[in-house]
Amino acid sequence: MIRKNKRCSSGRMFTMNCPTCGKENESSAQFCGICGSPLTDQQATGIDYGVDSSKPMVGFSEAIGLGFKNYINFSGRATRAEYWWWFLFIVVTGVVLGTIDSITGIGALQNIFNLATLIPGLALGARRLHDIGKSGWWQLLWFAIIVGWIIMIVWYCKPGNQLGNKYNI
Repeated sequence: MIRKNKRCSSGRMFTMNCPTCGKENESSAQFCGICGSPLTDQQATGIDYGVDSSKPMVGFSEAIGLGFKNYINFSGRATRAEYWWWFLFIVVTGVVLGTIDSITGIGALQNIFNLATLIPGLALGARRLHDIGKSGWWQLLWFAIIVGWIIMIVWYCKPGNQLGNKYNI
């Protein structure tokens, strides 16, 4: 007997992610089709294909909070939204502080900010690479001018692995 996935009012299909292996299963399934773990109705999620639903989307302020909360956490994973909101924060704040420094002639505000955000930025970059299954050491590609930059930007834009990888901590 073939069962169809349920759809919500927006037309999205409801599926269940296995708590053990992460495999998507039909909402009517009792057990995971891969590992056999029991599934409950509380695990049903609306899937909008093309969007990583394994982690909730984070907003600007939440991403900044996570960046500072995980200041020296180089393990685990980070979503694309978390990385790019942090990147926007760094760029905008750097421009503002650089402008203030040039007006006042002090020149220290932007340097202090850069030092304060260097380690959390590296940690976030490592977690972002973990999300696509790569080691954080790949950040050294930033030193390979032009080619390394292109590779890193492509990797940072790449969707994360929803089914998990060795960096799921």
